[in-house]
Amino acid sequence: MRIISAIVALFGLFSFVANAQDTKPEAPRAESPRKISASEAEKHYQETVIVTGKVVQVSIRPKLVYLNLGKKYPETPMYCVIFARATNQFGDLKKLEGADVEIKGKIEEYQDKAQIILNSTNQLKVIQNAGESGDAKKN
Repeated sequence: MRIISAIVALFGLFSFVANAQDTKPEAPRAESPRKISASEAEKHYQETVIVTGKVVQVSIRPKLVYLNLGKKYPETPMYCVIFARATNQFGDLKKLEGADVEIKGKIEEYQDKAQIILNSTNQLKVIQNAGESGDAKKN
């Protein structure tokens, strides 16, 4: 009887150890990028962040579009670039002038200015369109 009890106990122990090894620790959640203002962008090169600011100027060129945040060119502390291959995704970009936005992406330095390249619409969120009151916010 003792042998059977010992075998059952060992079997139970092995089962417990096997089940414990099967459980995997929960994967850490990806943190949301931190929000910064356009004027802080130059301090965050090579970081992926969400930049908040007002689009004060939209410059449409044949091969790309610039969205200047905070101030007009050349004083803008940060701008976004949308290359021609992606501009059709964004609709009428001129309508962004005056809008408060959030831009998500990796800040890079280009010609002594901070920039984020926008490749898809999920990088751009309109918080408040130009001319809207503070109560009416859009996504």
